Amino acid sequence: MKKNSKSYFAHDTAVIDPGSTIGKDTKIWHFSHIMPESHIGEKCNIGQNVVVSPNVTLGNNVKVQNNVSIYSGVICEDDVFLGPSMVFTNIVNPRSHVVRRDKYASTVVKKGASIGANATIVCGVEIGEFAFIGAGAVITKNIKPYELWVGNPAKHIGWMSKFGHRMKFNNDNRFQCPEGKDWYILTNNEVRPVNSDM
Repeated sequence: MKKNSKSYFAHDTAVIDPGSTIGKDTKIWHFSHIMPESHIGEKCNIGQNVVVSPNVTLGNNVKVQNNVSIYSGVICEDDVFLGPSMVFTNIVNPRSHVVRRDKYASTVVKKGASIGANATIVCGVEIGEFAFIGAGAVITKNIKPYELWVGNPAKHIGWMSKFGHRMKFNNDNRFQCPEGKDWYILTNNEVRPVNSDM
């Protein structure tokens, strides 16, 4: 039997614990587990074999690909993309024999950011708006908006537009996205959109 409601869909193999909240038009697929006190927004897609732990918040239109565990302390804002098998952590110094449930570090992924397949996000960082984390990258520090980071350990190698295009700035330190047609400016090693409400 499929677990359907008027507001969201869950595959019949998914486990939805009481006390979780799930927004309208969200889809939850095979073998995923949504735990109590987790909050999932509208129009999200939760792939196969995903765990959403207590006290996790996912905004609207968050895409979670297969085999991702989102641990307590993680907040993903609207339009975040979490690639297949990417990893969050929530304890800085885990030990099996030491209980540290009261020491979960918060990790915030801001609006529109993308995290590639098999990337690892060490807890306690903030990933800025529309930042792009490459596949397999290991992130241990805060990432500014629109930054592109790759590698292990991850390095900042450039910037990405809201539509996911690598920015190549002109002589005036400006870039126009070929898809979104929006303009960006690079000042003091930081990128901001021009004439935007963001």
